[in-house]
Amino acid sequence: MGQRAEVGARGFTLLELLVTLFLIALALGLVAPAIGRSTEAVRARAEVAGFSAALRHARERAITTREPRTVVVEPAAHRLTIRTGDDTVELARTLSSGLAIEALAPTGLAVRFEPHGASGGSAFRLTRGSVSYRVSVDPVTGRVRNARE
Repeated sequence: MGQRAEVGARGFTLLELLVTLFLIALALGLVAPAIGRSTEAVRARAEVAGFSAALRHARERAITTREPRTVVVEPAAHRLTIRTGDDTVELARTLSSGLAIEALAPTGLAVRFEPHGASGGSAFRLTRGSVSYRVSVDPVTGRVRNARE
C-alpha cells in the first residue's frame, strides 16, 4: 500500500486509451452500415431463391405427374399459387411483404409448365429495398434462372 509507481513504468496514458477507443468507435461507425446493406442483399437473395424454387417445383410436378401446372403470382396479395390442369390449387405460398414483383414478359403473372417440361416462358423482376433480381423462365426448356440487376 502506499508505494509509488516507479519512474518510467510501462503502461498506457489516458490520452492513448481515449484515442484508441475513438478509433474503434469510428471503425464501427463505418462498418455498421455496410453490414446492414449486406443483410438486405442476403434477404433478397433468399426470397428470390424461394420464388425460383417454387417455379422449379411446378415444372418438376408437371413432368412427374404428366399434367400441366400453372404458377400464378399475385403481387398485391403477396401470394404465389401452383395450380393443376383442372385449376385445383396444389400449393399456395405467401411471399414476403417487402418483396415487390413485376412481370417483365407479355405472358403476365402466370407461367404454365407442360408435361414435357416446356413453358410459355416468362420473366419477373423481384425487388427488395435497393436489391433487384430478374427471374426468367426459358420458353423451350422451362429452365428457371436468376440474375442480379
